[in-house]
Amino acid sequence: MTAVLVPQRAASSRLHAPTLYTLPTGIAENVRRVREVTAARIMAVVKADGYGHGAVTVATAAVAAGAGWLGVTDVGEARALREAGLSVPVLSWLNPSGVDAEEAARHRVDIAVGSAEELRQLIADAGKPVRVHLHLDTGMSRGGSPLDEWPELLRLARSGRGRVEVVGVMGHLPRADEGDPAANAAAVLRMRQGRDAVLRAGFGPVLVHLAATSGALTDPATHFGMVRIGAGLVGIDPSETTVLAGASRWTAPVVHSVLASPGTAVGYGGAHVTDRETHLSVVGVGYADGIPRELAPDAGVEIGGMRHRIVGRVSMDQIVVDTGSVPFPRGAVATVFGPEGGAVPAVQDWARWAGSIPHTVVTGIGTRVQRSVA
Repeated sequence: MTAVLVPQRAASSRLHAPTLYTLPTGIAENVRRVREVTAARIMAVVKADGYGHGAVTVATAAVAAGAGWLGVTDVGEARALREAGLSVPVLSWLNPSGVDAEEAARHRVDIAVGSAEELRQLIADAGKPVRVHLHLDTGMSRGGSPLDEWPELLRLARSGRGRVEVVGVMGHLPRADEGDPAANAAAVLRMRQGRDAVLRAGFGPVLVHLAATSGALTDPATHFGMVRIGAGLVGIDPSETTVLAGASRWTAPVVHSVLASPGTAVGYGGAHVTDRETHLSVVGVGYADGIPRELAPDAGVEIGGMRHRIVGRVSMDQIVVDTGSVPFPRGAVATVFGPEGGAVPAVQDWARWAGSIPHTVVTGIGTRVQRSVA
């Protein structure tokens, strides 16, 4: 696709504010692609404010496209979705501040429980019954009950009937990003063992879910009854086996331009020195807005249909772009990333330039960057 044409001169002293535009059509396309490869239900995971794209916006687009569940970090995030009018089932499974059992029941939020201690507390706190997904450690040691402690968790769940209702079993794939079914075969086996023990204990039917985006796209054995799609909603496949639709565009204004002579130092410490006469444009976003401070030399942004290299150090509020023989006035609009291709960088380009993963790019965009829906 060609770059989006944008006005290249400010109409007044006011400039186009740095803005992240969420693209619901991209989110819907990514849900559609997952639906093509699985018969399992789809949970749209909208934690971290919908991976930086706006939890309500992402959830609404995903549900409209066929996602039947939503996943969040805590009950507060779930409450916001309910208040926005979303009525599909919601699961909260990280709960870093613990669980308000009364609020979970009131807003119809399912809770994941991964230890006897957690379940004991939830049973003690519950008035109205709380729906529970038992969380099994399938090989990450990052939450969930080890398989040898599973019988105790089931015993407690039986004793708490009337206060908790077991409706699901969940786990995580420890090596899903590899896109290799053999790498996660042990986790699949452990999940089957955990599920079978739950059924033998008299619970059921239960909804079993193990796979996130990469597992959903690469390994049908991991699908069970539901797959959880988070990064995939916003165009990120951690396994890098499937090209998903971009779901956002980040733009920012040129706030200052200058014609620099050869030998001009740029930015703090003079880390870059011009080797020719060139135009420099200052773009009004920096590391406080989510631009990674450490970048590869080929990192750049799009202005006027061309990609231009970032030079000098990334500042808290600004980056400097070398636009060569082409001058851009104050008010020209730069595209930091977007789905267009060509001169417009993708989120994946920024991850490569920063030596990181796309998740950190989209979730690291600061609050000064306005949010809008395109």
